[in-house]
Amino acid sequence: MKRLEGPSQLFRAWLIHDVEEALAFPSTCDDLAVLTGIAPLRITAAQSWLAVTLAGLGVRYACQRGAASKGHSRLYRGTVAGLELHVLTHVLASVARRGYTAGLVTAPLVMLPGARRARQELAELGRPLTFPDGLRGIGFLLSLALLSHGLARLALPRATWLGARRHEPELEMTR
Repeated sequence: MKRLEGPSQLFRAWLIHDVEEALAFPSTCDDLAVLTGIAPLRITAAQSWLAVTLAGLGVRYACQRGAASKGHSRLYRGTVAGLELHVLTHVLASVARRGYTAGLVTAPLVMLPGARRARQELAELGRPLTFPDGLRGIGFLLSLALLSHGLARLALPRATWLGARRHEPELEMTR
């Protein structure tokens, strides 16, 4: 049996997509903090890069499991389905915000084709994705994102959330 290409293609697509996310998260989160008045939504550049790195370890592991199991791994199948659905979250977030949000450019242009290719390969192998794969993917990726961002904030705390307010004049005006 030939080597699966989907797992490596999916991981490369994720990597490109999440570089954009890591670069844009701080400004997107700053905008959200101003819009909502919730200062702890802010994230530093270092926290953003650490969160993306931690999430990448989970996605990499899932893709390795997919390659090793020839597409049978539930974790990999969920990750394929979840990353395909993840594209929609970027589009919907940007529509709701009426502007750019982190990851919007590469989600449909890079992540979606990578996930679709992995899905297609699974179907060609006679292992098409199912609804439960999508549910597993949502659960895994949401948990991974929350854990990654939480650990990044714990490992690299801001000097002080209250002290950061002096640099947030727009946020002060919304209270």
